[in-house]
Amino acid sequence: MGWVSGIVVYLMIWWMVIFMVLPFGVKPPEDPEPGHAPSAPERPMLWRKAAITTVISAVVWVVVYLAVTRHWFQFRP
Repeated sequence: MGWVSGIVVYLMIWWMVIFMVLPFGVKPPEDPEPGHAPSAPERPMLWRKAAITTVISAVVWVVVYLAVTRHWFQFRP
């Protein structure tokens, strides 16, 4: 795996993981202010979720990298 394809694979993994992590800990406010969506989270904690996503993605990327470089899976006949 080259460095460009490694970055592309990492970004794809990161986006998949962020969409899995976003719903964690989301609580709508008890009494939303006028003009705000009632389903909008009170404290979305996006920086924490981005950090968690980065760590999880790095671990998954290492597994994918090892699987590709050590030929655990054969992609060519």
